[in-house]
Amino acid sequence: MNVLEVKGLNKIYPGNVPYRALNDIDLTIAKGEFVGIMGPSGSGKTTLLNVVSTIDRPTSGQVLLNGADPFRLLPEGLARFRRRELGFVFQAFNLLDTMTVMENIVLPLTLDRSKVDDMLQRAERIAEKLGIAGILNQRTYEISGGQAQRTAIARALIHQPQLVLADEPTGNLDSKSARDVMELMSALNKGEGATMLLVTHDAMAASYCDRVVFIKDGRTYSEVHCGDNRNAFYQKILNVLSLLGGNGHEFPTVRV
Repeated sequence: MNVLEVKGLNKIYPGNVPYRALNDIDLTIAKGEFVGIMGPSGSGKTTLLNVVSTIDRPTSGQVLLNGADPFRLLPEGLARFRRRELGFVFQAFNLLDTMTVMENIVLPLTLDRSKVDDMLQRAERIAEKLGIAGILNQRTYEISGGQAQRTAIARALIHQPQLVLADEPTGNLDSKSARDVMELMSALNKGEGATMLLVTHDAMAASYCDRVVFIKDGRTYSEVHCGDNRNAFYQKILNVLSLLGGNGHEFPTVRV
C-alpha cells in the first residue's frame, strides 16, 4: 500500500521571469518506508517537501496521501488533515519556549481536544521510547539540542500520523546528537512502522533511509537503495553527490 503518490508534479513561481522549481516529478512512498530526498541548494527538494506537506500548492500534477487529494479540501478541512495525517520535524525544532517538554509533545492532541488521561499516557509512552521521560517537566530552553529534537520527534509522532516529514532534522546538531537522532528515527520507522520522508544535505543522515532520491534542477536525477550494507549505501550516496556537483559548501564533510 502506498502512503504517498506524487504524479507529474510541477511547481512554477510566477513573476517577470517565471521560475520552475519542480519539473514533472514522480515519487511513490510505500507504507512503512523511510525515504530520503537530497540535492544541491535550489534543486527543488524543499519545494517538494512544501507541496507534499500541503503548505504550498502544485501548479499541476497530483499529490495523493492514502489515495486522497488533500488539495480538494476546504481550508478548514486542509488544516485538520495537516494536523491529523502529517507529522513534522524541523531543523529549528519549532518548540514553544513557554511550554514544558510534555506540553510541547501533546500539542497536536490538545488541538484535537483529546482526553487528558489519553494524552498523558501517550506522551509518557513515546517519551520513554525516545529517552526523554526524565525531562518532561522542564522548559525547552533548559534542555540540550539533542533533547529538543527528540521532543520534536515525539510531538511529530504522538498522533500516529500517516506520514512524517523531516526537514534537515540534524542540521542544528553536533555529530553525536545527529547520529543519535537518526538512529532513533530509524528505530521508530522499523519498530512502529512510521512512514518517513527526510530532506537533508547530510549523507550520514540519509544513510539511515531505505532509499534516497536525488533531485537536480527540479527533476529527479537518480535513486539509490540501501540493501543490507549501510556502509556501502553511505558510499553510494557520496558517489552520487560527487556527480551532482553544486558548490562544495552545500554538502557537509564526512561524519564518522
